[in-house]
Amino acid sequence: MAAVSALGHTGLWVHDLELMRDFYTRVIGLTVTDEDEDLGIVFLSARPEEEHHEFVLQRGRTAGDGKLLHQISWRIDSLDDLKTFHQRFRDEGVQVQQEVTHGNAFGIYFFDPEGNRNEVYLRIERDVRQPFRKTLNLDLPPEEIHVEAQRLLDDAGPAYQPTQ
Repeated sequence: MAAVSALGHTGLWVHDLELMRDFYTRVIGLTVTDEDEDLGIVFLSARPEEEHHEFVLQRGRTAGDGKLLHQISWRIDSLDDLKTFHQRFRDEGVQVQQEVTHGNAFGIYFFDPEGNRNEVYLRIERDVRQPFRKTLNLDLPPEEIHVEAQRLLDDAGPAYQPTQ
């Protein structure tokens, strides 16, 4: 059976293209790789040398306050990066839903200026039964974050213990 190998890109219809472009470039750190002002569309990438675009914003959102998606998840490379986003979101007044451990990842759920839920996350190389989502204090020093995440996992019981 054929299967996809990766998520290529996703896109959002938006009300305020300039506001959303600013958020995803300045706050999240994506790079604009293409745009068409007449069509009101912006293409963005976290890896512009490798992928033309992973994310598209286009003017034309019409669905009032309806939920248009579950979440957009952005993978990051280090705990230092996660802590940087933690502070950046505070500095920028970004609405954070929860800072979490999933056992196999540490993440921050947050909302963009138009209310779309996003997540930045660091993959932890182990398998843990999902769903597993416990609040994690990212104000702690890095070594204590790892200790706290392990304690939360241990407290969850044997059904959630890593398989590796």
